[in-house]
Amino acid sequence: MAGLLIDLDGVLYVGSQPVPGAADAINWFRHRQIPFLFLTNTTSRPRSAIVERLGRFGIAAQPDEILTPCTAAVRWLSEQGCSKLALFVPEATRGEFETFHRLDALAESGADAVVVGDLGAGWDFHTLNRAFRLLMNTPAPILVALGMTRYWRAEDGLRLDTAPYVVALSHASDIEPVVMGKPAEVFFESALGILGEDAASTYMIGDDIVGDIGGSQAVGLKGLLVRTGKFMPEDLQRGVIPHAVLESIAALPDWWETTQSDQQANAHVE
Repeated sequence: MAGLLIDLDGVLYVGSQPVPGAADAINWFRHRQIPFLFLTNTTSRPRSAIVERLGRFGIAAQPDEILTPCTAAVRWLSEQGCSKLALFVPEATRGEFETFHRLDALAESGADAVVVGDLGAGWDFHTLNRAFRLLMNTPAPILVALGMTRYWRAEDGLRLDTAPYVVALSHASDIEPVVMGKPAEVFFESALGILGEDAASTYMIGDDIVGDIGGSQAVGLKGLLVRTGKFMPEDLQRGVIPHAVLESIAALPDWWETTQSDQQANAHVE
């Protein structure tokens, strides 16, 4: 057991409320110098804002400890030689793409890539149709999805996330999206590269049975599902089997210590 990838929303906090014991759990891992990295599909705020939010919940973090779809996308788009972007992301995260030429909000042509994030209430027919028109140009731009999360739990209930809009655009344009967030394998592989650990000895803790658990297991990580956030009992009947199910991240240190002791005992017997 070498490292840990930690989802944010639904694991450390739900909406504006911290999960009880989350800050203590993170401090426990820091104190024992167990490497971890925060992962999020959030595209509604930059990493600096995420650091500030975690701080309000008593969790200290640095921007380079957080991997977001935006930071992964910037690296990938640069490697592909893309220079002109049509951004369908919240205003707060447009700055993450400041090294690119960002098309005007009314442009319907000229994009090397159409980047879709969690625009939330910013979606309407005109906006979605403009993204579609951009994709129908020749040559067709790349469709970049900043995550494929279907929904999330806000304080007022469940809300649609990025995936439904990406699926609609992909279906209409017949263009397969390049996914930069969970559950895409490239996202988890990027996280492992930053963490400097191999998949077999790394755990992913999250509240999304598909995006967090299924996605991480696809690249060889072990998935830990928490019963907070968007978790629903029927998730356990969907064919994805977590390595373990915890009441919340507050239970992780005890689980980690017990599992580590069991593994050491088994190794000694062998």
